[in-house]
Amino acid sequence: MSLPTTAESQFPSPRAAAAPLHAVPAKPRVSVIIAAYDERPFIEEILRRVQAEKSVAEIVVIDDGSKDGTREWLEEMHRQQQAGEREVEILDGRARLRLDGIRFLFQEKNCGKGAALRRGFAEARGEILLVQDADLEYDPREYSRIIEPILDGRADVVYGSRFLGGPTRVHFFWHYVGNKFLTLLSDMLTNLKITDMETCYKAFRREVIQGMDLKSNRFGFEPEVTARVAKGRWRVYEVPISYAGRSYEEGKKITWRDGLITLYAILRYRFFD
Repeated sequence: MSLPTTAESQFPSPRAAAAPLHAVPAKPRVSVIIAAYDERPFIEEILRRVQAEKSVAEIVVIDDGSKDGTREWLEEMHRQQQAGEREVEILDGRARLRLDGIRFLFQEKNCGKGAALRRGFAEARGEILLVQDADLEYDPREYSRIIEPILDGRADVVYGSRFLGGPTRVHFFWHYVGNKFLTLLSDMLTNLKITDMETCYKAFRREVIQGMDLKSNRFGFEPEVTARVAKGRWRVYEVPISYAGRSYEEGKKITWRDGLITLYAILRYRFFD
């Protein structure tokens, strides 16, 4: 199995020099941030899988103006939580979901993944914040691997890379090419040696992510947060993860237009912001 790798940056570290990081508690709380948009077929299962991980203390799920029933289902869960229910049946009675460890947030309209995550980061209470997509492409059973470098005191930020040897579903050659090109360009401009800038799985010490003035509302979040991590000279590790990518028939949403947004964000947050 591939070992975690570290990345260094050329940028100065005024924040790190001015304010040393607090030690991670012996048993830090992990908050998982889930931005959900039109994920009704998957939302129950992903919440079940995330909640099954013993390291997770809190789930913050943000509905981003869904129109396929996701919002209505989350609103019903929130109503039952407010009514004092501690557990509910999900997946047609095949499983139960605890409500006491979940926080339900609702955007007034669809504002994009970046905006939803920004709200989730602001609301999270854990010492470690981890991003989880609302579909089933990424496996929560790998959380322990992702947060390990932070728990050990080696890292402030950890990226889970789909390109470091973990098992992956094989398809979409041009998506792979696009990911590698955008990651390479980001690496060239930040001087970080990252293999998967676009990965969903990113974990942060709370003070790192809550100290950033994030602005991207949509898929520009990935290059923006990477640029800000580099400028802050936070300690970055990568660990290998698995990936079960969806087809468009299964609900995949990202298109070439999102690639252009990412390209713009790479340039903007390196040179102009």
